[in-house]
Amino acid sequence: MNQLPLPFDHAPRYGLDDFMPSASNDDALAAIERWPAWPDRVLLLVGPEGAGKSHLARIWAARADADLLGPRDLAGDLDLLVRRNAVVEDADRAGLPEAALFHLLNLVRERGLSLLVTARSAPTGWSLATADLTSRLRLAPSVEIAPPDDALMRAVLVKLFADRQLAVDAALVDWLALRLDRSLDSARRAVAALDRAGLDAGRRITRSLAADLFGDPQEGRGA
Repeated sequence: MNQLPLPFDHAPRYGLDDFMPSASNDDALAAIERWPAWPDRVLLLVGPEGAGKSHLARIWAARADADLLGPRDLAGDLDLLVRRNAVVEDADRAGLPEAALFHLLNLVRERGLSLLVTARSAPTGWSLATADLTSRLRLAPSVEIAPPDDALMRAVLVKLFADRQLAVDAALVDWLALRLDRSLDSARRAVAALDRAGLDAGRRITRSLAADLFGDPQEGRGA
């Protein structure tokens, strides 16, 4: 499937009202909403790319008045920077400064703050060189978010089409839900691509158009 960029006027919305609960994310949402009654100052949110970690992180950031800290922030003076609750996304990505993350974990505890850390896998799979950091992260409570299930993929697709005021058949939603990668980003890209293709071709958005666009010709001539 072509990885088409999202138009600026249809950027993802990350409010609580825009989040769709399902069996795949119920535990993670409950953990986010349980704050400030967390059992620890730090919570790890673990799940595959496109499962909704960023959405939940932003819901919590708004709820907890937290700062989103990126690699550049972590490379700065954390003693001056960290005055509020914080979020570190994709902590398992290569190049994240381990010493800074360890210092951040200590700071939030010392200052009575809360920290949400997101990653694709548990800390034991990060190949960390700092033993103390690995130990500290392993002690932190964690919650998993699973890839979107069929019901969530369908609900997200329906909402994405509705957000663009596009009327589509339920059969198309089902067709897409069965063929797209289990990822919210995949759903967003698919709807954006179909919207643009429909406009460019002057066609309704149908299963035939989707098959032409995404390469499933045996299905594409049936609608």
